[in-house]
Amino acid sequence: MEPTTVEVIPGLRTEMWGYNGLVPGPTFQIAQGRRTVVRQINNLPAVHPVLQYTPWTSVHLHGSASLPEYDGYASDITNPGQYKDYHYPNWQPARTLWYHDHGVHHTAENVFMGLAGQYQLTDPLERSLPIPHGEYDVPLIVSDKMFNSDGSLLFSTNDNAGFYGDVILVNGRPWPVMKVKRRKYRFRILNASPSRSYNWSLDSGDTMAVIATDAGLMPTPQYVRSFRHGVAERYEVVIDFAKYRPGQRIVLRNASPKNNINFTNTNKIMAFDVVADAFSTVDNAVPASLNPGQATMLLKESDAVKTRTLNFIREHGQWTINGTTWEDIVRSGFTKVIAGPKIDDVEIWELRNPSGGWHHPAHIHFIDFRVLSRNGRPALPHELGAKDVVFLGENESVRLLIKFDQGRGKYMVHCHNLVHEDHDMMTQFEIRDDTTPADDPFSDPARWLPEGPL
Repeated sequence: MEPTTVEVIPGLRTEMWGYNGLVPGPTFQIAQGRRTVVRQINNLPAVHPVLQYTPWTSVHLHGSASLPEYDGYASDITNPGQYKDYHYPNWQPARTLWYHDHGVHHTAENVFMGLAGQYQLTDPLERSLPIPHGEYDVPLIVSDKMFNSDGSLLFSTNDNAGFYGDVILVNGRPWPVMKVKRRKYRFRILNASPSRSYNWSLDSGDTMAVIATDAGLMPTPQYVRSFRHGVAERYEVVIDFAKYRPGQRIVLRNASPKNNINFTNTNKIMAFDVVADAFSTVDNAVPASLNPGQATMLLKESDAVKTRTLNFIREHGQWTINGTTWEDIVRSGFTKVIAGPKIDDVEIWELRNPSGGWHHPAHIHFIDFRVLSRNGRPALPHELGAKDVVFLGENESVRLLIKFDQGRGKYMVHCHNLVHEDHDMMTQFEIRDDTTPADDPFSDPARWLPEGPL
């Protein structure tokens, strides 16, 4: 993690922070079952040049069933001049994950500065399907920024409601144009904005095939003309450009959900220019069946042994979950938990947002879940796959079915509007195993860099 200078606005230079100096960070492509160790070195300045905070970090591989000490526990920080090795098991089914900073109270600023990247996990099933692969499998990391007239970044939390920029970036570039051949492409869309949610559609009005959610392939593809995309959610979408003539431009548009702050050009994301170039016809399909054996989606409501309720509420200027903030967790010596499910138990968690003034993309670490219902109605079509983030809209109640398998220890649950998270809408639960002790989130702390090479 280090400062870098990039040209986002033509003719101007912007200081950002990147993994290996890249914004977004490098894309990892990992085969299921291959364990990895990623050494994260904090070479950031001792103090943020404008906001004047110490940029400690805690790297979270979002979507990974990591041990507690490698999960990016918010208070397990790495200060400038320190490093930490993160161990990842990679045993889960194929999925699009992402890694980003999770340092306590400064996650929004650090991600806004550029600390985010994709991490793609593959498995034999995903590789065997005739869906687009290789050059036709494209990551789209969407974020929003705001700039001063000299090109420097401008950050504001809008009374801690959220950060909303007026420039949309895709893979670090403002409103890019991509040349596409007349065939199917698979786009791994990650919403890496600090606070902004989106509602995607094509200006042609055509359908898109949603083939994967946060936790990987859906049982069957879902064809939609538009869908809502909250912060930190990942959707894999196939768009077929075969029907368009060479020279035609297709625009990916954004019809903003409620309670974003919008600007003149935040209603557009990027454009696709169709070209007549030759292309491979291999892996150019969307099968009617993708992953019918997806374990989370096969869970039944009758499997649940307990139902819990989590209320996401702003109280006295603070964002809370069941009246609890992360500061309450800190004051308890990190012992306080809002839930203690047993390993391999199945539970129903009902998440509630009683406010009409804001929405919450709610993230539960370590586990995957199935969306059972939304305000008593079935899950939306694009949610019919296993997930780890759910969009909790204004005055909405969402019921989730969760199996706490293969895990032990304390994990966080929080709003992924990163400004809400930092102020202080985050708590934790503990997966309990009466026979095997759990790892402590602080059991492998960061180390100071030596004076010589590592």
